[in-house]
Order: sequence, then structure tokens, then C-alpha cells
Amino acid sequence: MTNDWLVWQLADATFPAGGLAHSSGLEAASKWGELNDMHRLKDFLHDQLTQTAHTLIPPMRTAWESLAQAVAADLFCQAFISNHVANRASRAQGKAFLISTHAAFGLSACQQMRDEIRARRMHGHFPVVFGVVTAALQIDVEQSTRLFLYIILRGLISSGIRLSILGPLKGQALRYRLRSFIDTLAARCKQFDLQSMALTAPLVELFQASQDRLYSRLFQS
Repeated sequence: MTNDWLVWQLADATFPAGGLAHSSGLEAASKWGELNDMHRLKDFLHDQLTQTAHTLIPPMRTAWESLAQAVAADLFCQAFISNHVANRASRAQGKAFLISTHAAFGLSACQQMRDEIRARRMHGHFPVVFGVVTAALQIDVEQSTRLFLYIILRGLISSGIRLSILGPLKGQALRYRLRSFIDTLAARCKQFDLQSMALTAPLVELFQASQDRLYSRLFQS
């Protein structure tokens, strides 16, 4: 029951995890005219979630094992995420999540990671920080995987609502329809490791990389 409560708290949209400043490429895709209807939006969400499973879940699950492995996973993320916008967003959200969880839960693992980041032995990428924190909170790795994917989906739909791509009610309906897809992805993630990380949605990657070139923008990424 304690772990359930922690999962609910982390999944709560009011938890200050730093995700409200990021759209994961959704804003750029919208500005380039790629999200003209709900079908294309759903395709974008599928592509971004699949890419998340292949690129962010492996370091998250690796970091869940131990702080030593988290350091290695963080360096791997820094080398792998070559898209400057995505890299910047991952580090910013990771540090925001670290500050919030340290303040909320007072975990020694959070303080250790903050020390590693200050010493420049870690960059603080979001999936790595998330893995260490959920392990310290004794949330099992499978539940952590589903929670991470849920938070990514929640952020994407929230971004779509704020950009007026869809309304709140349609957003909730879309989140409900994607629940089985999230479960399928989470089950598939069991076979991924750092060596199998791969970009699966190059167009999404290009859209996100163009975020800084938008004439006006609501999000950082």
C-alpha cells in the first residue's frame, strides 16, 4: 500500500517534476503542420512512446539496479542523445525531478546524485534519476517502467491541450485508449539494455531538434 501511494504521488500532475516546460517535440511537429487531426496526433504519440521505450527505458532500468550503474547509464545517455534539444531537456528535467524528490522524500540516494552532478561525474539525465529514485522508494522495476511511460504520455497529452491541439476531454479519452499500448511497451522493455538503445522515430527526432528555430514557442523542447 505504501508503494501504491508513492506511485500515485509521482504520477500526480501536480508533482513538480519539471515536465511542464517540455513537449517532447509535439510543439515543433504541430508548428510544422504535422498534427492536423486526431489520427496524426495518435500516430505521433505512438511513435514518441515507442522511441521512449527504446531510448530512455534501458538507462532507467539500468540505473534502478544501483548508483554505480546509474553513473555509467548517465554517461551513456550523454553520448547517445545527440539531439541538442532532447539532451538539454533530459538534463533539465532530471535535475528538476531530483530536486523535487529530494525535498519530498529526503532520500540519501538523491543527495548522493546531487553530489555526483556537482562534482561533474554525472549529467543528471531524467531516466537515470528516475530509476535511482524509484529504486530508493522501493518501487519495483516493472512498475517503475510503466510509471515512466505513463508520465511521458501524460506530458505529451498535457502539451497538446496547452497548444490547443485537443481539448481536456478528448485528452482523457486518448489517454484511456492508449493504456493497452503502454502495457505492451512496458512488457517489451524487459528485453532492452543499454547496448540495444536505438532511435525508432527519426522524424520525431528532427521535429524536436528544430524547436529552437521556431519563431515563437511555448515549450523549451
